[in-house]
Amino acid sequence: MTTVRDLSPDDAAALTELYADYEWWSDRSEADVRAALDGTEVAVGVEAEGNLVAAARVLTDYVYYATVFDVIVAADRRGEDLGAELMSAVVDHPDLRGTPGVSLLCREGLVPFYESVGFERFEREMAVPEGGREEMVRMTYERTE
Repeated sequence: MTTVRDLSPDDAAALTELYADYEWWSDRSEADVRAALDGTEVAVGVEAEGNLVAAARVLTDYVYYATVFDVIVAADRRGEDLGAELMSAVVDHPDLRGTPGVSLLCREGLVPFYESVGFERFEREMAVPEGGREEMVRMTYERTE
């Protein structure tokens, strides 16, 4: 039996422990995770037997945009549909009902999973206000300090 609930900064220790299973996030400290949860508009977790086994954070303006970050399922619990349960809770979250949709960035190998829960690949070519269509480019800025 699982329980889906909103996460708060008080869940930092459990979420940090979950992150530690993955090299990608293994350097996250509990203090930083607490600060991230404090600054996150929507954070959802799935618990099983009292343990946090899946989580995701959403940054949103509640009107135009909602972007999912840090989707994670405990390595030893994969294949139990926890990811689908988590993503359903995210897209159906009451606080996100005012946004036209939810987006995320994922690795190529995870595309089939996200498609299975209703996400679609972002169409790089979009209509632009001036008329016609134009290819969109995702840009990032990485600090080198």
